[in-house]
Amino acid sequence: MNAEEKTQQSLPLIEHLLELRNRLLRVILIVAGLFLSLVYFANDIYHYLAIPLTSQLPVGSSMIATGVATPFFTPIKLTIVLSVFIAIPAILYQVWAFIAPGLYKQERKLIAPLVISSALLFYLGMAFAYYVVFPLVFAFFTNVAPEGVTIATDISSYLDFVLKLFFAFGLAFEIPIATLLLCWTGATTPQKLKDKRPYIVVSAFIIGMLLTPPDIISQTLLAIPMLILFELGLFFARFYVNKEEPEIETE
Repeated sequence: MNAEEKTQQSLPLIEHLLELRNRLLRVILIVAGLFLSLVYFANDIYHYLAIPLTSQLPVGSSMIATGVATPFFTPIKLTIVLSVFIAIPAILYQVWAFIAPGLYKQERKLIAPLVISSALLFYLGMAFAYYVVFPLVFAFFTNVAPEGVTIATDISSYLDFVLKLFFAFGLAFEIPIATLLLCWTGATTPQKLKDKRPYIVVSAFIIGMLLTPPDIISQTLLAIPMLILFELGLFFARFYVNKEEPEIETE
C-alpha cells in the first residue's frame, strides 16, 4: 500500500473526528447560551427547587449556608446543571445526527422516535421526583427528627441530594427504551424477559437502594415505577422484535 492509498483511507476517519468536534462545540454553545439566559434567575430557580423541603420545615426554621461562598456558587451550580437538562433534546439530536449516516433505513425509523421518547421519559422521571417523591421524602425526614433537634439543611447538601434523585429517576424512566432496544437488537426476547421477571423485581429494589439515599421511601418510590415501566417496555417490545435483517439503504 503506497502513501496515497493510506492518505485516502485516513480521510474518512479525519472527517468523522472533525464532525464529532463540530457537534460537541454545538452542544457546548447551546448549554452556554442556556446558562447565560438563566443565570440572572439563579436564586429564583434555587428557591423553586427548595420548595419541597422549605414547605415541610417547622415554623421559624430555614435552610443555611455553611460555606462563605456557598450562597453564590450553589445557585450557579444548579443553573449549569439545569442548562444541561434543558439541552438534552439538542444533545440527543446531535448524537442522532452523528450516527444516522451509518445506520440502516429501518434503524433510522426506529431510533428517531426513541430519541424523542428518551428525552420525554427523562423529563417525566424528574417531574415525578419533584412532585411526588420529594414531598413524601422530606415530610418523612422532618417528622422523624428527634425532639429538640432543629432542622437546618445546608443549601449545598440539599442540591447534591436532589440532583442525585433527579438523575436516578430520570435514568430509571429510560427502562422502556432499554427494553425495546434489547429486544430489537436481538440481545433478548420479550418471552425471556418475562421468564426472568422475579429476578428483575429483586434487581429493581437493589438498584433503588443503590441510586437513592438510604431510606425505604425513596427506594420504594424508585423501584415501583421501574417495574411499571419495565412492563410497559415489555408490552411494546413485542412490536419491535427484529425478525429480519435490514437492507442497506441505497442512494
